[in-house]
Amino acid sequence: MQVRIGVQYVARELVVDTAQSADEVQQALTTALALDGGVLVLQDRKGGRVVVPAARIGYLEFGEDEGRSVGFGGSI
Repeated sequence: MQVRIGVQYVARELVVDTAQSADEVQQALTTALALDGGVLVLQDRKGGRVVVPAARIGYLEFGEDEGRSVGFGGSI
């Protein structure tokens, strides 16, 4: 699943490709927001980790995995 994170005072959004479901990510955000100084931690598919202060998150947008096209796109 692809998660786009809008962070306050940051011009670009963060994009994380994660194996977590939308419900798991939403629950992680809810938990982080309940804690004073909480952070949202997402694990990406390549083993990396994204850590964002929960209080600075403007929005989360969930999208489906994008399939990769195989082959050549040029015309003859």
